[in-house]
Amino acid sequence: MKSFFKLAMLALVLLMVALVSALTAMRLAIHGHEVLVPKLVGMMPVEAEKAATANGLRVDVERQYYSPNIPEGRIVSQAPAPGTKVRRGWQVRVAQSLGPQRIAIPDVTGQTPRAAEINIQRRGLDIGATALIRLPNSPADQVLSQTPPPNSSGVSAPRISLLITAVPEQPAYVMPNFVGQPLGSVTNILQSAGMQVGTVTLTAAGQTPADQPSPTLAPTPSPASLIVSQSPTAGQKITAGSAVNFEVSR
Repeated sequence: MKSFFKLAMLALVLLMVALVSALTAMRLAIHGHEVLVPKLVGMMPVEAEKAATANGLRVDVERQYYSPNIPEGRIVSQAPAPGTKVRRGWQVRVAQSLGPQRIAIPDVTGQTPRAAEINIQRRGLDIGATALIRLPNSPADQVLSQTPPPNSSGVSAPRISLLITAVPEQPAYVMPNFVGQPLGSVTNILQSAGMQVGTVTLTAAGQTPADQPSPTLAPTPSPASLIVSQSPTAGQKITAGSAVNFEVSR
C-alpha cells in the first residue's frame, strides 16, 4: 500500500513538472517573438524602414499631414506608439509630414461637384469625404459647405470634405386600377396628381362590321371611351411626372 502511494505521488510530481515545462516553453515561444516598436517619428521613410526591419517589423506610409514642427518628408506620427510590444512581422502605420501649410484653402461653395474637384486638385489638394443632403428649396448638385472652410489656416490634412445638395426625390404613388372607367375622368385624375396620359390606343375588340370605320375616317378615342387596359398596371410603383398608357374601347 505504501509503495503504491509513493508511486502515485511520484507520478503526480512528474505530471506537475511536465505541465510547468510545457507552460514555460509556450511562454518562451510566444514572448520570444515579441519586439519593441522603435521610435520612427522624425525619420525619413527610408530610415524608418531600416529601423523597423532591424526589429522584424514592416512600415506602411498611409497618409500625409501638414506639420509646423516636423520637416517635410519626415515621419510625423506612428501607430503603434514607440515602446509597444508587438510580434515580429507586425505592420507599423506611419504618416508623412508635408511641412507647414503653404496652400490656401479655396472657396468651392456654390460650385458643382465636378468644378469643385478640379478647383481643389489644381491646388495640389485632395477630395476628402463627400456627403449628400436633400433640401427642398436649394439648387441640386451644388456644394453647400466645405471642411476646412475657405482660407482657413492650421489645417492638418491636405483634403477638403464636401457637403453636396442632392436631387430631391420624386413623390411615389401606387398605380390605381382604371380599367372600366372613362378616359376623360381618368385624365383629370392623373393631371391633378402630376401624371401624364401617354399613348392611348383604340381597340377593335368587340366591334361589329357596322362599327368598322370608313377607310377615310380614322377612329379617335373620346373622353367617354372606356379603359380596357393600362400600363403601368395596377399596384406598380410610379413617380410624379410618369406617363400612363391606355387601351380604350369606343
